[in-house]
Amino acid sequence: MRFSVDLQEAEADPGRSPTPKRDEVEWVPLQNHPVFSSTTGPVRDPTAARPLRNLLAWDGASRLYFWDSDKLCLHRISIRLGEPDPTSVLAASPSKVLQADVNPDFAVQKISINRNGSALLLSGSGGLCVMYLYGRTSNKDNATICRTVTVGSQIYLSGSNIIRILQVSWHTNSDTHLGILSSDSVFRIFDLSSDLIQPEQEYYLQPAQPGRSRNATSICPVDFSFGSDHLWDSFSVFILFNDGSVYILCPIIPFGSAYKWESIVEIYNDAQTFGLKSANSVAVSNSNLAISWLEATFPAIADQETEGSDLYVLRAHPYALFDASLSLQGPLRKVCRDEDEEGSTFRGAECEGGAVSFLYNLVVKDSILVTAWSGGQLQIDALADEIQPVWNVGSPPRLRVDSNDHIRGLAMICEPTPGKVSPVKLNQPLDSTLWLGHPPPLLRLAIVDLALPRKTKGGSLIMMFIDPLMPERIFTLHDGGIDSIVLHYLPFTNQISGKNETMRTPSVHPVLSTCQGEISSQAPLSGFVSLSDSFGCSWIVGVTGSRECIVLEMKTWNLLLPLQVDMEGKSLHLEEPKEKDMPDMMSKELLVGPKVVLVPQTSPNVRSVSADSIEGRSMLHDYFKLFHENYVEYAHKVYFELKHHEPLLKKIINDQHARLGDAQQKLLQIEEKQSKLENRIDSAIQLHNVLEERLKRLRKLPGPHKKPLSRAEREFKSELDLFSGVELDALHSSVNALTARLRRHAESPKGNTSNQQRLISRRKDPVEESQVSQLKSSLEKLSLVNSVNSKKVKLVESALRSRESSRS
Repeated sequence: MRFSVDLQEAEADPGRSPTPKRDEVEWVPLQNHPVFSSTTGPVRDPTAARPLRNLLAWDGASRLYFWDSDKLCLHRISIRLGEPDPTSVLAASPSKVLQADVNPDFAVQKISINRNGSALLLSGSGGLCVMYLYGRTSNKDNATICRTVTVGSQIYLSGSNIIRILQVSWHTNSDTHLGILSSDSVFRIFDLSSDLIQPEQEYYLQPAQPGRSRNATSICPVDFSFGSDHLWDSFSVFILFNDGSVYILCPIIPFGSAYKWESIVEIYNDAQTFGLKSANSVAVSNSNLAISWLEATFPAIADQETEGSDLYVLRAHPYALFDASLSLQGPLRKVCRDEDEEGSTFRGAECEGGAVSFLYNLVVKDSILVTAWSGGQLQIDALADEIQPVWNVGSPPRLRVDSNDHIRGLAMICEPTPGKVSPVKLNQPLDSTLWLGHPPPLLRLAIVDLALPRKTKGGSLIMMFIDPLMPERIFTLHDGGIDSIVLHYLPFTNQISGKNETMRTPSVHPVLSTCQGEISSQAPLSGFVSLSDSFGCSWIVGVTGSRECIVLEMKTWNLLLPLQVDMEGKSLHLEEPKEKDMPDMMSKELLVGPKVVLVPQTSPNVRSVSADSIEGRSMLHDYFKLFHENYVEYAHKVYFELKHHEPLLKKIINDQHARLGDAQQKLLQIEEKQSKLENRIDSAIQLHNVLEERLKRLRKLPGPHKKPLSRAEREFKSELDLFSGVELDALHSSVNALTARLRRHAESPKGNTSNQQRLISRRKDPVEESQVSQLKSSLEKLSLVNSVNSKKVKLVESALRSRESSRS
């Protein structure tokens, strides 16, 4: 959170206020803080081999914690992110020293803080303890003495036991539950609020087929990771073995932990929809077990009417199936691409050595599994299907109950279910594997080689961390320094968002290198933490073995942008956003309010003392200091947040005023155009009225009212047209020719006629006489036909005139 303030307590006598005045605190760059100085601790042998450690922790707000392995104390440093410029981090000096009331008797290799910042975990291979960060002030060195408790003292390295702690982590949904994986292949969950010696849950891991490896220790577990808030992933634990095989335990839930109502309802409805209605009896049986477990663990889920109430969080009730134990699902195998592949290999061909660490990362809809190998390779896979709970029926667990028959603890043997490991093809529909008890397959995304310096023995140790601001980025801490790996291809997230992108390999960026050639430097890192604020700025902080602090600003806005190809310039460039997203006005930490104050535990006798006594004054002094640290500092945080938001608010207001002016100018232009539009609309309406009047007049004309001819009339008209066009023309031409011949014959003289008659009489021929007679008869017939046709034509013309007159 930017501009956050955490006021430190003053190094003064008990009579003064334990919190210093504002002018007594000096704000210096974090890398120049007096705690991080190479002259603070004793000189160490640079050639001495030391395990990979992480002695830094951040509470997610304004406090940074550093474990001093020389003085065996904890430094609490208040920080301001992005002051005075976005690239720097300021720290309050002096720091607050927290001292454990009982110093740990083992070498601390890792520290981790819980969600609400009330307890810090100190772990090492020789044991672990928890330090509560709110304690009493001691007159010695003006340090705060914090209550420190040991967890599992009778199990880990006690007496003749040689059980080593391999990995320990806070549960993601509880502030008091720890998950511990030990060398005896047992995963245990401790509840710090109820019992520090005896675990709440125990799971004895027995993988039947651990896989192939060169040594006999391949069946030993190495690391584990809790799932995140995604369907059944939130109830899952991922366990990594030395040969690289990954197994899943589901469901595992701490007693009394809190979960979102929407998440529980989603998986409950999924089991009823796809499990109970399946045609496969195995799917129905598995879904029935899951539904019964959900209804017993969250009794409110059975009553769907509470969904409309103010119930947002559900508390988990202690429960276990009495006749079934959890199945150790795995080993997880890759998805087969064809029928020839077995899909049985879970180790990449490029990976060397053995698996050393494991990381689960949820990016939107993709569950990413990262396995680190001692050869310096990272194997990155994604779950190709959803996780579902699986039990082995017939293997009852062992329960521990109280006098009221309430479950206080459980233990069970977890082994793979026989016949549940089967290869999954890419072309196989996912509906065919729902609720059948098969472990989810893996989709191989990439294998990244960090190119670490070669070691002759043991290989390299690698720690992995998720960037709190950008989950696509993973930081790796190793002997060679710090590397950043950015995932560009997320199969399910890209599919849901509609991105049709091809598979891109992750990008690897060396952030900090401590190597010189092929040999590691003499000051390997002993601490790493990633910081971020609500404005989208990110930093990483590293501490070397010589107590030197390194602060680097990390760029995040352009890491996930695709490369754009300039076809003309033949160059590659990143597509920069035109405008940055507007940051939140107030950080989420301030909106939530001050943290819950945990009152120090006191005996009943001390509570009954009077306020005027020495014990009462000391008790009131501690209470005042405790409340002052939380509420007064919260008020200062709000003050600085609002103070530094003033320029941003002014800029936003100016931008809003500019946008308002542009909007008013556009409104004036629209008003000017409105009058022109109204004139055009009026002229269009007038033209429309004129056209309507013309249409009405045209409809009143006689032509449109004529009836069409009937069929008989159309046939008669066609016959007349044919007759008038052919026969009448021929007859008229024949009549005209005969008329002309008769006229010429009548005009000829009589003498010629008598001479012709004599010649004719002399040359009479019977043939000529017959032709003349035929010609006469033809003329008579033609004249007769001509007269008849003339009458018919007159008759038709009179009929047509009478019909037209009657219609009009």
